[in-house]
Amino acid sequence: MTVTNPLGVHALVWVGDTAPASIETAVAETAAAGYDLLELSLHDSANLDVAATRSALETAGLQIACSRGLAFDADVSSDDPAVVERGAKLLADSLQLTREIGGTHFTGALYSALGKYPAPLTATGRANAVRVLRELAAEAATTGMTLGLEICNRYETNVINTCRDALRLADDIGFDNVLVHLDTYHMNIEEADLVRPVHEAGDRLGYVHVGENHRGYLGSGHLDFTAFFHALSDVGYTGPITFESFSSAVVAPGLSADLAVWRNLWDDGADLARHAHTFLRTGLAAAAHR
Repeated sequence: MTVTNPLGVHALVWVGDTAPASIETAVAETAAAGYDLLELSLHDSANLDVAATRSALETAGLQIACSRGLAFDADVSSDDPAVVERGAKLLADSLQLTREIGGTHFTGALYSALGKYPAPLTATGRANAVRVLRELAAEAATTGMTLGLEICNRYETNVINTCRDALRLADDIGFDNVLVHLDTYHMNIEEADLVRPVHEAGDRLGYVHVGENHRGYLGSGHLDFTAFFHALSDVGYTGPITFESFSSAVVAPGLSADLAVWRNLWDDGADLARHAHTFLRTGLAAAAHR
């Protein structure tokens, strides 16, 4: 059976920034490896040539999804109104940029900074995040765009760490275009297994990251991807499935530090990506055939 999900790869498998030459490399390598979609982190968006990026993607026949986390001085879950407003502007600008380069999915830790918090989320901070994301979702809906709430582990956010957390946050935001983004790397830390959260999300699952427990080659760690792929098949998930992996072989200043990418898990991004593409297609097809 043909895999119907768009299969994606994160740009940080190829390059650490969004300068024009790096975008050309990421687009060319993504297409050569057989993927349908490139995911671009907007941590370096100031260097992005919007028109050239859109043209390169269209020429290569690739879909695009954009992701980001916020910063502690621009955090919509802060109690400080000035910090919240800086975060809101960062999100609004990122949504517009995603639209301009042809994307329909804007996802990630849109609700907080990406990093370890010293204390639990406050009621005020959560209310601020809900308000900002409600406004962002309303704007996204005007052009048919989807927001993804990527569920991250406790060392990267204090807002949502499990699928149930994300569903509650989405309920409070109250827009149908706000969907759950599951990531197997984070699920391995916070969830009891890789199956139940997929079933809990059901038709509210809008984006998926597949990454090993150590973020290296798929299948070289201990994650039960067979069970995960079967769960995706169970709920009829047809959205993007993107391979995400980080190594100190490709350094993104700032973001690599935020994600604690301290060691080389791989040196050859092309080999890594080809292997992941085969792993995903084979595993998803097997799950669909059972």
